[in-house]
Amino acid sequence: MSKTKVVLVHGAWADASSWNGVIERLQGEGTTVYAVPNPLRGPSSDAAYVARILKTISGPIILVGHSYGGAVVTNAGTGNPNVKALVYMNAFVPDQGESLLHLATTSPPSGQDGSCLAGDLATLFNTVPLSGDLDLYIKPDLFPSCFANDLPEKQAAVLAVSQRPVTQNIIEEPSGAPAWKTIPSFYLVGTLDKVIPPYAQVFMAQRANAQISYVKASHLSMISNPDAAADLIIQVVELANIAV
Repeated sequence: MSKTKVVLVHGAWADASSWNGVIERLQGEGTTVYAVPNPLRGPSSDAAYVARILKTISGPIILVGHSYGGAVVTNAGTGNPNVKALVYMNAFVPDQGESLLHLATTSPPSGQDGSCLAGDLATLFNTVPLSGDLDLYIKPDLFPSCFANDLPEKQAAVLAVSQRPVTQNIIEEPSGAPAWKTIPSFYLVGTLDKVIPPYAQVFMAQRANAQISYVKASHLSMISNPDAAADLIIQVVELANIAV
């Protein structure tokens, strides 16, 4: 049994089941895994929730975030001495004061496409009013081509109608002090990603001084290629176990 535990944090418009293929591999390797629920209410409150879960786990931890979950682990891991490494998968890696909106709408390099979610809210999302906020759902007809462009059509259609909403606050709230400034980081870039284009992933990974790996996969790389995701996590777990 591995000394090091793995905590998986899913992204926006998703739930912990998106890690199922990765969890199966990790458990098969004897690794203790926690696939925690991400409330999807806002970076600071979501990170505080995950940080409270981390405090209930003894021993060394590898903290893994996908997509918006990358912003959550960036904040949740700060100041926790048990977190030995951060693993980002098709993820946002914000610096202090940055919002996801800022990172997602940065102009792309010449000849490259920007994010498929950068644009007018009414065009991209169905909305439900909240008190002082909005819940955002990606329009179901956009979801497959934007999020799941390497998944079978039927599977993408199921994900489109089972998505969990996020608040508008999630994309606008500035991030806090980043854990990646003091904790070793690793990054898996999905080269077919249309949500966080590869150039943006590489920029954030390099800025965090992360060790970078690549997989030919969409934004949902841990679903379409769970072995690549699991292989990277297992590599990091082995490094952490050696260091214990």
